[in-house]
Amino acid sequence: MSYHVVRPRAGRLPVRSLWAYSTQCRHMMARAAGGSHQSSGDDKPITITIPKDSFETYKIDPPPYSLETSKKELRQLYKDMATIRRLELLSDQLYKEQKIRGFCHLSTGQEAVAVGIEHAITKSDPLITAYRSHGFTYMRGGSIRSIIGELLGKQQGISYGKGGSMHMFTKGFYGGNGIVGAHVPVGTGISFAQQYSEQSNMTVDLYGDGAANQGQVHEAFNMAKLWNLPVLYGCENNQYGMGTSAERASAETNYYKRGFYFPGIRVNGMDVLAIMSAVKYARRLITGEEGNHEGPILYEFVTYRFAGHSMSDPGIAYRSREELKDARKQDPLTVLKQRMLELKINTEDELKAMEKGIKSFVNSEAEIAQKMDDPSPAEDTLFQDIFVRGAEPAYMRGTTVNNTYYYKH
Repeated sequence: MSYHVVRPRAGRLPVRSLWAYSTQCRHMMARAAGGSHQSSGDDKPITITIPKDSFETYKIDPPPYSLETSKKELRQLYKDMATIRRLELLSDQLYKEQKIRGFCHLSTGQEAVAVGIEHAITKSDPLITAYRSHGFTYMRGGSIRSIIGELLGKQQGISYGKGGSMHMFTKGFYGGNGIVGAHVPVGTGISFAQQYSEQSNMTVDLYGDGAANQGQVHEAFNMAKLWNLPVLYGCENNQYGMGTSAERASAETNYYKRGFYFPGIRVNGMDVLAIMSAVKYARRLITGEEGNHEGPILYEFVTYRFAGHSMSDPGIAYRSREELKDARKQDPLTVLKQRMLELKINTEDELKAMEKGIKSFVNSEAEIAQKMDDPSPAEDTLFQDIFVRGAEPAYMRGTTVNNTYYYKH
């Protein structure tokens, strides 16, 4: 049986088009969230003080306890986190309505990590992470409708409806990876490619506390230091690997010290401003913009997962309601909102209006996503989007041993 490679169909946007389209969506969201009411002085630099307990260090000086930003950027930080929060809450709703199927891992409570990192790096700095990746996909340039479309298995989803919650990719974003810890060596390889190509960038290679005990993580650490690769490793410690607490799973819970032969910092992962300051600092060191540091750095972002591990986990069997209640007092949105109110960046009513606009925008994107096309049920669909177009092999084994598909170029 032969198979001819199908080119992008009408209504099916190539990855580059999806990335470009997401920029338009961000402008639309800014208008919906009240972004047009900014004054001419909103770009003026202001200095924010970072709390002294935000960092713990290992073989390295701490990041600056101040951050230069602007009113405009502070508003954008809040908008980005609020958008991811609404995306995750809506995903939870769609899953319970049985419109989303399969694996689905939400990052409710962890929004500051994705947002803080993205605001501290450049678009040319590659980023790779594990399966709790909706927020990272959005911050790297994915549109809300393409993310929800992917969750719904739609043809116009960011991975054409084939990746689902755990396997989303866009320009500069290498996933969304489902196998615990297995992507960490991939990120190390991306960093090696940057060094080999003499690029002045930093790779961000993220994983969870549950992956920290995987052997390939430590193998990657060894190679990264051996070759002094320009990589920032980040352990996103939400304090539970599925339903197992870090204390029950790890002999060493100071994950920022696990680089052993390279330095590390523990960062308050619930404070987006502390994350920004820390990641900007790492980038300056790793790229050689500041100091004489060589090689990788390891960060531990201490955060908290408000929802369960996945949709089948209510998240209350292994932790108390009191623990959850205490964790919510450090909600990253609440932390930033309080700072913005103190600095008179916005009033309470203005922030409520912003949240209302974001909710309306995300809901409208979800409505569009639900009207997207379902992938073709033809068997040929299984063999699309595996290889770069034009680089397919001559043939590939089909769904059975005796079934072979031949690619036509």
